[in-house]
Amino acid sequence: MKIKRAFLDTEDGQIHYRIGGEGKPLLLLHRNPSSSNEFQDLMPIFAETKRVIAMDLMGLGDSDKPPRIYSVADYAKTGIMLLDELGIKTTSILGHHTGAYVGAEVAAAYPDRVDKLILCNVDDFTEEQKAAIANRYYQVFQIKPDGSHLVERWSFRAQYVGSTELNHLCMLDEAKCYGYPPYAPLAFINYPYLERFRLIQCPTLVLSGTEDIKGLVKLGLAQAENRNFIKQVIPQAKVIDIEGGTFCMMHQQTQEISRVVLEFLDVL
Repeated sequence: MKIKRAFLDTEDGQIHYRIGGEGKPLLLLHRNPSSSNEFQDLMPIFAETKRVIAMDLMGLGDSDKPPRIYSVADYAKTGIMLLDELGIKTTSILGHHTGAYVGAEVAAAYPDRVDKLILCNVDDFTEEQKAAIANRYYQVFQIKPDGSHLVERWSFRAQYVGSTELNHLCMLDEAKCYGYPPYAPLAFINYPYLERFRLIQCPTLVLSGTEDIKGLVKLGLAQAENRNFIKQVIPQAKVIDIEGGTFCMMHQQTQEISRVVLEFLDVL
């Protein structure tokens, strides 16, 4: 199934997106610091039965760098703008990490536009942890004169990526973020996700990578037990653990993720 690429013009710059297939729409929202590349293996599978769209969040991937730091609500609005451009009235949404919070905000702010919601690897953070996340991204994406920042990131990610080719793909996306503010983490810091998640009424599936949370705990950026918060704020949510799922599980466990997502989407 052929996946095409296109751009949407906005007052803050162009948004890059990928689109393919026919049928009920499914909008994919990527993690940070990544792009719609995160779904390059999943899109052809979804496109067999769905009209699948994956956008690069502003400031990431091949979308333009916005003239200001976006809020999560701003990112949600750009998703609605893309749906409007494509003539899509309602869609299902799959979001991973940062993309999950954006997808949740679309469902909370525009409930009539979302049929079903899939949230992948969402956590509850303390204020200190949120500040640490933003600070970490400020440090990581500093350009060093000797280029050692690239080697450091390659070596760090190799711990969980497990593939030279995948590490290279991730490095290409990350390289586009160097020298710029950490747009997505800064948007997340002031986002009242507990309050907003409680507004979600649509059927919701939550996917949790068992190795993903371990990595965040190791970095001191999250606590494993806090991942259980989702059942309190979205009581109707169905939670499925993806055994061995890492930060890169959209690439690494394509078959399992596509299976559980399609089963969820195709239930009437």
